Amino acid sequence: MNLYTHWQSIADRFSKDQALLDWKSGRSWTFGELQGELDCRESAQPGAILFPNGREVELIFETLRAWRDGVILCPVEAATPDMARFAGIADNIVHVKMTSGSTAEPKLILFEASQLAADAENIVVTMGLKSEWPNLGVISMAHSYGFSNLVTPLLLHGVPLVWVGDPLPAMMSTILEQEGRVYTLPAVPAMWRAWLEAGVINSDAVKLGISAGAPLSLELEDRLYEEAGLKVHNFYGSSECGGIAYDRNEEPRTDASCVGTALTNVGLEVRDSEGCLQVKSAAVGAGYWPASENESALGGGEFTTSDLAEIDVADGQVLLRARSGETINVAGRKVAPGKIEEAILRADSRINNCVVFGVPSEDPERVEDIVVCLSSNDDEWDEVEMKIKVQQHLASYEMPRHWWFCQDLKPNARGKISRREWKEKFLLLN
Repeated sequence: MNLYTHWQSIADRFSKDQALLDWKSGRSWTFGELQGELDCRESAQPGAILFPNGREVELIFETLRAWRDGVILCPVEAATPDMARFAGIADNIVHVKMTSGSTAEPKLILFEASQLAADAENIVVTMGLKSEWPNLGVISMAHSYGFSNLVTPLLLHGVPLVWVGDPLPAMMSTILEQEGRVYTLPAVPAMWRAWLEAGVINSDAVKLGISAGAPLSLELEDRLYEEAGLKVHNFYGSSECGGIAYDRNEEPRTDASCVGTALTNVGLEVRDSEGCLQVKSAAVGAGYWPASENESALGGGEFTTSDLAEIDVADGQVLLRARSGETINVAGRKVAPGKIEEAILRADSRINNCVVFGVPSEDPERVEDIVVCLSSNDDEWDEVEMKIKVQQHLASYEMPRHWWFCQDLKPNARGKISRREWKEKFLLLN
């Protein structure tokens, strides 16, 4: 599979059709004009790695440049990662996703061209994406969800993209009120709730509503259906394998644990020994980098998730029961506890020990709240000052919501602090 050759066939086929509109700047490109602008751009150096920002339309051109010049693309949301981490990646890898793992450092997930193309095919066919319903881009294109639902459908299937980037209700109201324009709108539950409460959802303009990144609560799904006349379809996936399951029904679900049925060309089963959901698909990534990290979970067209699940034999509905991993889900963002612990310990030398974990949030769209339990060698330290220092090292969504100061916190005989143990203590006290 040559992604650039496939793109060229799309550019030729839809040459005069609008491909990309940057809403804020007002600039637009047909498929032919995207190719024309790309032709004017210099070639990337052999062995280069491109790190486009997921919130800028420049990512579209950098994706095409990477495909044309045979270099690796790694979309990012902020700072460029350490290049040394990419040393030694095989020549057949065209794309690297960065995602938080159970450690402080993000994992690198490697993809070949055929795997990106397979995910795009699965999503377009399953969801019925159409060129007449442009994707409305409000989610980051650096995320696996955004890249697979916005970028590859555009470049490999000719599904136009209207890039907004700003999901604020006032902006969405302006866009959705345009007469005669209809869209596919992939978003996350927190966005759907904000738009619903602001009264800006126009069911005539949204032909297909999709929600992923975090569980879509039944309460929100019902309200969207009853108050806005829109059925929002729950979509479940993972960075390691792209799309997994999709709610194809046209009426709201009745079971919050249900995430839909397997995408077209995706095979699912529950491993008897652990009870975790296993994905079999041509879209599964080639592996982690470095390759020695958790090799058994990913590779060979199979990925074992950390989600404990059941599959209804009658209709194939996938029911998620729990998560076996420690990664915290904050409104669809996977947060590594180790990263937060490292930032807190680095921010204030008076902290002896700390442990971070997630607990269920009262806000179902937020999914989990971050809790930090810590102990200090200074009984008179300034809590406000410490939090200000920590904020300098973390994104806003990574900041703990609950700070629990407990001088009893200390490592066990093996020198470790159990997240599970301290989470149970916190829940008992709260």
